[in-house]
Amino acid sequence: MANRTRILIVFLVLIIVVLAGILLFNFFIKPKVTGYTTQRQFEGAQILYLDIVRVVTQCQPYPLPIGNQTINLVALECLQQAQPVQPAPNVQ
Repeated sequence: MANRTRILIVFLVLIIVVLAGILLFNFFIKPKVTGYTTQRQFEGAQILYLDIVRVVTQCQPYPLPIGNQTINLVALECLQQAQPVQPAPNVQ
């Protein structure tokens, strides 16, 4: 009988340790990891944004892959500069 009690106590202590580990992970470790990941994603988005702006402001197209297609981002100002201004036709 004492042997069964000892096994039950060890089993219950193990359950408590496992549950405490789960709580520790969910309330302390996981939020820090998630916050770190979110911060890194934000920094990566900022780097990409600045790279796009740098390339496009130099009047170069920026290839942007979307699925199996690629579109080129171009600054509207560069397109307007590239088009020659044609005088309006004289109507008599």
